[in-house]
Amino acid sequence: MKERASLKLSRNIILAEVFLLVVCFHECCCSQLDHLSDPVLMDKKGDAILPETSPSGSPRPFLPLLAPSPLVPFTNTTVTKLSGICLLNFTAAESLMNVTAIDCWSAFAPFLANVICCPQLEATLEILIGQSSKETNVLALNGTLAKSCLSDIEKVLVGQGANENLTQICSIHASKLTEASCPVNGVNELESIVDTSKLLAACEEIDPVKECCSQICRSAILEAATRIALKSSELLSMDGAHILPQHSTRVNDCKSIVLRWLASKLNASHAKKVLRELSSCNVNKVCPLVFPDIRHVVTGCGDRINNQTTCCGAMGSYVSHLQKQSFITNLQALDCAASLGTRLRKSNITKNVYSLCHINLKDFSLQVGNQEAGCLLPSTPSDATFDTSSEVSFLCDLNDNIPAPWPTTSQVPASCNKTFKIPALPAVASAQNGLHPDGVMHFLLFASSVVLVTLL
Repeated sequence: MKERASLKLSRNIILAEVFLLVVCFHECCCSQLDHLSDPVLMDKKGDAILPETSPSGSPRPFLPLLAPSPLVPFTNTTVTKLSGICLLNFTAAESLMNVTAIDCWSAFAPFLANVICCPQLEATLEILIGQSSKETNVLALNGTLAKSCLSDIEKVLVGQGANENLTQICSIHASKLTEASCPVNGVNELESIVDTSKLLAACEEIDPVKECCSQICRSAILEAATRIALKSSELLSMDGAHILPQHSTRVNDCKSIVLRWLASKLNASHAKKVLRELSSCNVNKVCPLVFPDIRHVVTGCGDRINNQTTCCGAMGSYVSHLQKQSFITNLQALDCAASLGTRLRKSNITKNVYSLCHINLKDFSLQVGNQEAGCLLPSTPSDATFDTSSEVSFLCDLNDNIPAPWPTTSQVPASCNKTFKIPALPAVASAQNGLHPDGVMHFLLFASSVVLVTLL
């Protein structure tokens, strides 16, 4: 039976972890330091962060040493010191900023970055500038303001619980808030070049499932961005296949200007919905996982798989490394399965090792607690939530045991041509209770303590 679950981190458990880490630190610092020269201990340091994975055993859940702030942001009454230069209206976007802070919450930000945190952060930046253009009539910031505003935005979010390395995690730079290479940044100038009625009609309401294939709004945005990319007829006379690289960069920069204009015509919550739905198309069409070298799988599963135990052991060990990276959506899992399967096929492994070794789509995602269950996020945009019991949670599908499809060709299938159907949202919750993964934090508690002791 399928089940929809939410992952929750209770304040008590986090506080307990912090307490134990302090105790461990105290014990280590107060003990004799001579043992650090022990060659056995010194040899262990190189691999201390990674858990041991048995090639023939099931992968154990793993989350590295996090640095959780025990939900101080949600009870923090201190005033964040800002630059005083940035004129973006954070107060008017308070609800939006709160959502972003929770989506990028300290401990989970690196693991939710690709699907939830970074798309939400990017949407927040576009909306803040778009909304401010109602007063300034400008859809971009200059370089000085961009640096100050980005710093202020990060400070506000960190003060509400977001990861303090947020801009590094999401690779956001101050230039993201400027016009970059786009020659147009004024509202009036954009509206004199673009058919804004057509643009707004195409993007005001988006079907989150159909848009990625029909591209009604995305096509309208591309057309508008192309028109303002070069105010001369030089670019307008070219079709998409003949746009030069420098023109392509300019068009991409102008897309941000168009998105900000859209955000200025919608209220903040509506704009957030539209921008997140647009970004989900890009999120779901690419597998975000980094694939290690497959030579051990090729060795174990070669020769027409003479030894199933050896082959599945190699596959289990390989997949366990993928399970340490991040949470992914169900559509991303489909792409990841196809990408890995294609690599294996190109290495002359033609037999369906996914079926042979019982590899499911959720096996490609980060594992959750002692249940050793992969958590697949919905392919449609979602947010983490914070409730009155001081818990951060997000929806994922733990029980949707869809077998990973083995590719029948050497090409990774395009998203819109997939005949393999999976739900955009997690399955409807059953009568069973949802997972309350105190085990996740208990595991974190144990793992963090062990890592700290080893490193010290």
